[in-house]
Amino acid sequence: MTEEWQGQLKDFVNSIERLERFINISAEERKAIESTSSTWGTTPYFASLMDPDDPACPIRRQVIPSGQENINTYGMQDYLVWKENRATEEVRPDSIARQYVDRVAFTVTQNCGVYCRHCFRKELVVDGDLSLDFNVDEGLQWLSEHPEVRDVLVTGGDPFLLPDEQLEYLIRKLRELPHVQMIRFGTRAPIVLPQRITPGLKKVLGGYHRVPIWVNTQCNHPNEITEETAKAVFELMGCGINVGNQAVLLKGINDDVETFRELHQKLLRVRIKPYYVFYCESAPGIDHFRTPVEKGAELIRDALRGHTTGLAQPMSVIATNIGKIPLMPDYYIQGKNDKEYTLRNHKGETTTIPNMPE
Repeated sequence: MTEEWQGQLKDFVNSIERLERFINISAEERKAIESTSSTWGTTPYFASLMDPDDPACPIRRQVIPSGQENINTYGMQDYLVWKENRATEEVRPDSIARQYVDRVAFTVTQNCGVYCRHCFRKELVVDGDLSLDFNVDEGLQWLSEHPEVRDVLVTGGDPFLLPDEQLEYLIRKLRELPHVQMIRFGTRAPIVLPQRITPGLKKVLGGYHRVPIWVNTQCNHPNEITEETAKAVFELMGCGINVGNQAVLLKGINDDVETFRELHQKLLRVRIKPYYVFYCESAPGIDHFRTPVEKGAELIRDALRGHTTGLAQPMSVIATNIGKIPLMPDYYIQGKNDKEYTLRNHKGETTTIPNMPE
């Protein structure tokens, strides 16, 4: 029997005819859809969250192709090859990307529940310009030969789109490797396909194990958070899985103080822990989503510091070929001398503390 989440994928909204069931398509959107050769679309559930009459709707802009994707002034060609160190001397299967000695990203599928227009793997997942072979067994064999790897991020595409049986196999094989200490999944399923959190999936993920599982999702706007998402996250927590959020800072979607604050406060209200705010990466064709580099740290300062609990305060980072680099300028230490430091809070008020020598 087909489960509800599988029905969502069967009825995937990836044509003008299906999209018209949810929104009034603008002339610009229609033109972009008709002229694109890239993969696009999302689940009926996520499409139902779009504003039917507003082309500037933050969910519409993440899902529907735009003519602006043809403009590429700042995006790097062959970005994913550079970012994931695929042109190095180290021999690795296509499924393994590496920026650290002890951590790798293990890509197991190209399929998604939403083909984000801002995706940093756009060349591979959305545009199809890059072709890679994500053979799971080749990846597992490589991992078995690299005992320095203690932390495996399972990613895609969206790995939660795999059947329960394939996920169970993957998790079991990873846990059989004595050097693997942690398994992480990167998935937008709690946001775009909460129906995926089924009893079968919980059985695969849950329970006490030597090697724990962590889940990070991507939610970029408060309108993406629904009662369905809240229930899905609660179900995951009930089987021992904590859920974090890795937002992408997107121009015109979440780069204003009010939206940024509501996003992170609302995430906590549904038990999702804000983790990272990613600078929108330098993949080609997404210039229109990119903000100045400093913007994330400024928003954390202006929207969150002093305005909400520290639990809601993520770290602003940029992902590069040499790993994630924090983008957190120190706005709070105003000065120091031999005697004291001068500190400033979110209101601009200052105070001093002693300067403790080493």
